[in-house]
Amino acid sequence: MKVLLLKEVKSVGKAGEICEVKDGYGRNFLIAKGFAQIATNETINRYKSQEKKRKEEEAKLVEELNSLAEKLQNITLKITKKVGANGSLYGAITKEEIAQAFKDSHNIDIDKKALDLKNPIKSTGVYEIDLKLGFGIHAKCKVDIEAQ
Repeated sequence: MKVLLLKEVKSVGKAGEICEVKDGYGRNFLIAKGFAQIATNETINRYKSQEKKRKEEEAKLVEELNSLAEKLQNITLKITKKVGANGSLYGAITKEEIAQAFKDSHNIDIDKKALDLKNPIKSTGVYEIDLKLGFGIHAKCKVDIEAQ
């Protein structure tokens, strides 16, 4: 029986490949679990069109992320926070606060998990933060912490 693999199956093949498998294994395991479909011309053409559409959407998303990364390179985010007598902050600046500051000041939604802080921000000054946007795209942004 010939099947079109929808997902990678160990010792059988990768997603998108057409493999020859035994009838029982194909029907009772691969097709039943959703790992494969019977390889007919219709299913192959449908899979190819879905794959083409997915790649186009992915390319569009990568293009949007590149433009967002370019935009973020030019932004210096200002955050004001209360400071103590010695000039250090009460607490630390969190990823949530930075993500909320992006939303409030520039109307840009950034997931807090995308922010990469090397060290906790516990004093005033200008810090450079790395943003992991996905698909291997990174942006560096400056955050200016000021005393209130």
